[in-house]
Amino acid sequence: MTDTAPGDLQGPDSAPFDNALIDSLTKWMPRQRWFGGKTTTPALRLIGSFDLPHGDAEVRVTTFLVLDEGGQQARLYQVPLTVRSERAPDLEASLIVAVSAEPGSDSPDSDVPVNAVTVGDEGSHTQFVYDGTHDLAYSGALLDLIARDQASDGTGGATATGRAQVSGHPLTVTHAKVLSGEQSNSSIIMTVTTAEGDEHRPVICKVFRVLHHGNNPDVVLQSALAKAGSTRVPASIGSVVGQWHDSRMPDGRTSGHLAFAQEFLPGVEDAWRVALDAVEAGRSFVTEAAALGEATAEVHETLASVLPTVAPSDDLVAGVMTSMRRRHGGAVREVPSLAEHNDAIERVFEAAEASPWPNLQRIHGDYHLGQVLHTPNGGWVLVDFEGEPLRPMVERSQPDLVLRDIAGMLRSFDYVAGSYAQTHPGESATQWALDARAAFLDAYIARAGLDLRANRALLDAFEIDKALYEAIYEVRNRPTWVSIPTTAVARLANRPRG
Repeated sequence: MTDTAPGDLQGPDSAPFDNALIDSLTKWMPRQRWFGGKTTTPALRLIGSFDLPHGDAEVRVTTFLVLDEGGQQARLYQVPLTVRSERAPDLEASLIVAVSAEPGSDSPDSDVPVNAVTVGDEGSHTQFVYDGTHDLAYSGALLDLIARDQASDGTGGATATGRAQVSGHPLTVTHAKVLSGEQSNSSIIMTVTTAEGDEHRPVICKVFRVLHHGNNPDVVLQSALAKAGSTRVPASIGSVVGQWHDSRMPDGRTSGHLAFAQEFLPGVEDAWRVALDAVEAGRSFVTEAAALGEATAEVHETLASVLPTVAPSDDLVAGVMTSMRRRHGGAVREVPSLAEHNDAIERVFEAAEASPWPNLQRIHGDYHLGQVLHTPNGGWVLVDFEGEPLRPMVERSQPDLVLRDIAGMLRSFDYVAGSYAQTHPGESATQWALDARAAFLDAYIARAGLDLRANRALLDAFEIDKALYEAIYEVRNRPTWVSIPTTAVARLANRPRG
């Protein structure tokens, strides 16, 4: 038992506690899956913090915004924390550090300064700091912030404001669990009840670990789709928007999304697993691919109706093609065997550049089978609209061509066949992939009324661009898989054209 409340280390001067915690985070963060600087030594600096309002006086629910300047490019991380005056046995695996405080004195004769802290759990003024995402207190405070449209008080230099999709429907979290497979964020599955105590559909809340200036497309696009009544995305509960210091901004402040809550769909499988099971069983995927093509066209249609579209200008077309040619050059440098197709690739790019382009609109941006869920009733639901993780957020938030999404899914069908070939030497699922690709395109064209095959060079250019991106990735990470994208480049670049 201690005689220190969770807030006691945050007195008039919280710097000693903050500094001790930052030192501990420097050791803890590189061990987390979402930490992006695995090959560097972190150089952390606290940008700001905020406390979330909640009803338990024994627990402080706080979030540190920590800038890592140890790599070539600085990254801002969101680190939710809970601070407890009692050790929590059920949270032992999530303990980051125990910090002890001495009572101290501001008298010049005192040997112990005010708020002096040490790392360790010795003494009677110890605070136990946990990874907040694993603590029910954090999950409850976060969802309450969203559902009640609440805001933090901003005393730590940063703020968090909840924005409910539909106001006036508070929810109580009774159980929470962090998804273990998440790479770049932390997703918490929450069991919840209504204010009346009735059961509510489970909620999944994605806590963005790497923060960016501006709106996150995952929040913007899925919220817009849900508001439009689309059943192709999970129902939206709401989001959290943060503000923090940024010296690059004219007023020294910036804002961005911190978290996004949606209804959790139990009993679903991602389309990648469904497709792999089909090819393993020797079962056609034509029916499922056609339904996916229709669902994709439906989502594109809804996005175009509720968010701005842009007519293609000469400058815009030139910019896209410059990006493709730059990627082509980079791929050839890393995979020299691609050079034999250089002339054929350039002919496709020239034909695409001279083709009529459709309007640009908001799209998924990183579309493949792993971003689609198969629900128990047989329908397809799209998730994770953040866009390609390596692209700057400002680029991911711009209108783009639907062809980028279509090309991504076509490449994903090829990867199912390639994965099958990797695990079944001497066997081929090429025809399986060709049939799935054709069914997907036929259904998309029928729903969208956009004849993709009439302007095949443009679609081929986007698919080649995606395959070149894959080739770079594979040669760096899975060299035995590089034949999957290089075979596709050869096929697409040398396709007979009328």
